[in-house]
Amino acid sequence: MTVEIDKSEHVWTIVHNRPEARNAMDPKSADALVAAFEQFDQSEARVAVLWGAGGSFCAGWDLKFAASLSNEERGDISNFDFPIGSAPAPRGSLGPTRMELTKPVIAAVEGPAVAGGMELAMWCDIRVMAEDAYFGVFCRRWGIPLSDGGAVRLPRLVGQGKALDIALTGRKVSAQESSKIGLCERVVPPGSSREAAEKIAHEIAKFPQQAMLADRRSIYETHGLTTREALKIEWANGLAAVRNEGYLGAARFTDGLGRHGDFDDI
Repeated sequence: MTVEIDKSEHVWTIVHNRPEARNAMDPKSADALVAAFEQFDQSEARVAVLWGAGGSFCAGWDLKFAASLSNEERGDISNFDFPIGSAPAPRGSLGPTRMELTKPVIAAVEGPAVAGGMELAMWCDIRVMAEDAYFGVFCRRWGIPLSDGGAVRLPRLVGQGKALDIALTGRKVSAQESSKIGLCERVVPPGSSREAAEKIAHEIAKFPQQAMLADRRSIYETHGLTTREALKIEWANGLAAVRNEGYLGAARFTDGLGRHGDFDDI
């Protein structure tokens, strides 16, 4: 099995387990990851962690597999084309990178997350990197473009100029630089990214979920809109949460819970 799921209360850790290839993505792994995230999104789980076994997050598209394809098989790349209209898109070449989940995913990055592996990490909501982990558009060397959201998500995270610097040069981007420019959110000691990501996941999972998910949805849905249009969406997304959770939360605060910024007893 190239993908495994470890379940702990409301947190699922989805493990890409192909360490002999530095977790490079072949079709079998891509299909298995999509299936795992579909199962997660339809489950009672609240937060997922994506982690690569064996010290590598993902080395991108499996180039050895790609080089082995016949001319006829290479022509089948059009199978990943987006359909006309609103029909569901096929999976990305890196698996779930076109999925729009309703719940958060945290990337736990050890070692390389390069080329398509970087795109896979950027698909996640939050990135936790080990101090010696790194990103990079390493596929620049081989004439392979970003096609799993990298050219879309990278400038949204770090800005256009920095995105062009990273994408056009293909250079290595350390965890320290990633943190500085907004490409990752946490940097932790080597070997501890999964533990750190799971800790964050459990923290998120304990909150009232409707309000948290409304905020997540608003952050994604309002990107690029005018302030007024974005405010309308934020308001609409949050209404049900205020009615179902907010007033109850206010009552708990009045009863003495969560005072002075306490996040433990809520």
